[in-house]
Amino acid sequence: MKRLDTKTRQILIKEAVLDIISTEGISKLSTKNIALKVGVTEGAIYRHFKSKKAILLSIINDVYKNLVIKQQDVASSNLEPEKKLFTFFCKQIQYLIKNKGITILLFTEAAHANDSELKKQLLKILKAQKQLLIQIVQEGIDKNVWDKNINLGDFATLYMGIPVILNIELVLQKEKFKSDKFCTKMFILLIKTLK
Repeated sequence: MKRLDTKTRQILIKEAVLDIISTEGISKLSTKNIALKVGVTEGAIYRHFKSKKAILLSIINDVYKNLVIKQQDVASSNLEPEKKLFTFFCKQIQYLIKNKGITILLFTEAAHANDSELKKQLLKILKAQKQLLIQIVQEGIDKNVWDKNINLGDFATLYMGIPVILNIELVLQKEKFKSDKFCTKMFILLIKTLK
């Protein structure tokens, strides 16, 4: 068997974490199960990450780099507000579908472990997304695309609840779930709220 470099092994470990959560549930997330999924010993897991918390922090960092940074690009683009919001929103949905289990993992671990560092990093992501969303909606309001009386904070809170709905759909629908339909359906509701 070919020996893999640390970066590749870390990616495999994080993918295994998300796979276990999405297929077996968070209760099955243990270093033993991660090691089995990756095909290494439990000790090997600790050679690549100091702790389970370090794995989670690395996943949170990935979310920031691979989702929030791309959403920043969308928010600062020259797209019209409605197209900008659709792109911003659907990138998030596509990311969460591709990385099944990520929302469950982040919220469950941050809440139940009551870990201040995990919560701080998760809050960083949520605040960044909320700020970008408000920026997009404010631009639409300024261009008279959307109702000027919209409460931006309330709208952002509504928007941030959609990943929870997505998780429910992914768990209940599994193979029947259609990401493009979900994205369009939820986007239509968002637009109705803005008008």
